[in-house]
Amino acid sequence: MDSVLKLSEIGTWGLPKVVAEIFFICIGIVFILVGLKALRDKQFAKRNTTAAFWFIVAFTFIAGPYAPKFVTGICVILMATLTAIGKVGQSASDVPTAAETRANADRLGNKIFIAPLVLALSAWIIATVWKKLGANNAVGLSALIALIVVFFVTGAKKEYAVKDGTRLMDNVGPVGLLPQVLAALGALFTAAGVGDVIAKGIETIIPDNNRIIAVIIYCLAMALFTAIMGNGFAAFSVITVGIGIPFLINQGANPLVVGAMGLTAGYCGTLMTPMAANFNIMPAALLETKNKYGIIKMQLPFAIAMLFTHIVLMYICAFR
Repeated sequence: MDSVLKLSEIGTWGLPKVVAEIFFICIGIVFILVGLKALRDKQFAKRNTTAAFWFIVAFTFIAGPYAPKFVTGICVILMATLTAIGKVGQSASDVPTAAETRANADRLGNKIFIAPLVLALSAWIIATVWKKLGANNAVGLSALIALIVVFFVTGAKKEYAVKDGTRLMDNVGPVGLLPQVLAALGALFTAAGVGDVIAKGIETIIPDNNRIIAVIIYCLAMALFTAIMGNGFAAFSVITVGIGIPFLINQGANPLVVGAMGLTAGYCGTLMTPMAANFNIMPAALLETKNKYGIIKMQLPFAIAMLFTHIVLMYICAFR
């Protein structure tokens, strides 16, 4: 949850890190604006606790590298507590009417897709070609480029970038922070040796040199742990250390096949879980669907079919 740099290191940052720090500060400012939005809504019963939540989040992004680690830890606990006891909500927003939305959609038509295409293309260019600014900054820089394109395409007023950006973050709510928290949890599990514990437990289940059972357990464990963590990369390090390496790769499986297909087997779990908030819960919030789990229900049969396919393909390809 911290920002990535410390003030004492400013002389050795380099351009990529300076750009990254600027983006962290900008994100923190957005969180502050969400908190202020809650405070301005006098009819909102949870305005004080909601504002406190967003101000704490903003602190971790802006001042995180300058504060002691335990302070950031306390901030995370406070955010989790406020969310768990239902004290974080969505304040009132000034949204366009259905007629205004329809009129703008008719006016812009397919031109509205220009900005997303620019976002994807510029992210690829920055990450692969314009490396001086740092591949990790590709998303932030491409979002800035796409924002400029949006103004030209739509003719919208500049203040709407702040107004609608704040409303969007408020609409998504605390689930928008889940990917970061879960990724950090995955790193913590790996450092704590959870993979070794899993390996010792799996030894009692997998018969010696039984490749098909090892493949099934590895793929199922990747999907299950990803569903729990909400993050395939977090699951990959733990499950591959605990199952993939000792029971597949050390038994002659191709590490490239195990690695590639193991990660995508984990993505099958991503389709099944609300913990993968950026894939399953955030879209439901943005689309304002009646059932926030509707996306997961639609994806579930395909996820199961894909997971079965992964098991078959890994068994066939990894031991060739």
